[in-house]
Amino acid sequence: MGTPERLDEDLKTAMKSKDELRVQVLRMIKSDLRYKKIELGRELTDDDVIGVLSSGVKKRRDSIEEYRRGGREDLASSEAAEIAIIQGYLPEQLSDEELTALVDKAVTQTGARTIKDMGAIMKILMPDVRGRADGKAVNAAVRARLEGK
Repeated sequence: MGTPERLDEDLKTAMKSKDELRVQVLRMIKSDLRYKKIELGRELTDDDVIGVLSSGVKKRRDSIEEYRRGGREDLASSEAAEIAIIQGYLPEQLSDEELTALVDKAVTQTGARTIKDMGAIMKILMPDVRGRADGKAVNAAVRARLEGK
């Protein structure tokens, strides 16, 4: 069963169990997927779905930072709960060790030595880590490897 079908089933279950937060988040995801489908003018691929879900997580992480800066811990915890629900539909996240191994492999493939080569590394790396690692974490790992940390 694909992610959209799983979302439908989980939405029905959440509605029956009266889980308001889960219903709200799942409806939002379904809406985002619908908009993406209309925008692209075709059926969504698994990569498209992962991209939409990852984007939702990123937006919420940014919101958490802003809420904490503004002293709104209640809203930050609500966003964190939404992230937890969305991450249930994303592939398992890479560990730091797995990410480092992928970065090392990409650096070896490209023969990169300096920060100037970062674009080439990211080009090779991003298709492998899409949906499984945060872009900021990937960027930091590549930067650390190239700076020799």
